[in-house]
Amino acid sequence: MSARKRGAIVSSIPPPPPGKAIALPLRESVFVVDDDPSMRASMDRLLRRHGFDTTLFDTAGALLDHGKFCTAICIILDINLGAKSGIDVRRRLAENGVIVPVIYVTGNDCPANRTAAIASGCFAYLTKPFSAESLIESVMRAAAA
Repeated sequence: MSARKRGAIVSSIPPPPPGKAIALPLRESVFVVDDDPSMRASMDRLLRRHGFDTTLFDTAGALLDHGKFCTAICIILDINLGAKSGIDVRRRLAENGVIVPVIYVTGNDCPANRTAAIASGCFAYLTKPFSAESLIESVMRAAAA
């Protein structure tokens, strides 16, 4: 019987050959997409105060052009982004194989938005104004997912 160190991580994945490293993308930033500058800045301050790095976008197009979704812990996505719907953006990401937890935020809570958001596969749905705790809790759950 072999002894294991307490807390040791056991993996069935073989280590890389000596001198070779495996480059895995790190989920390192919370992507925030909101067309309201004050809301974007508020979420940025809150997330940074809780130790999260952020990447900010003022439009859906800016998010889609950015790419680099493998670095996202999650995407906080406003449902109403002017000409684009955050729900449509989420669907487009899914069609392109992007698998990142999405937390919707909206100031226009209605049954149609809620139903569409849930159907699109959202991780969380928050209505503005939401508490700081509800946003941070949602991001922390997404980071652990």
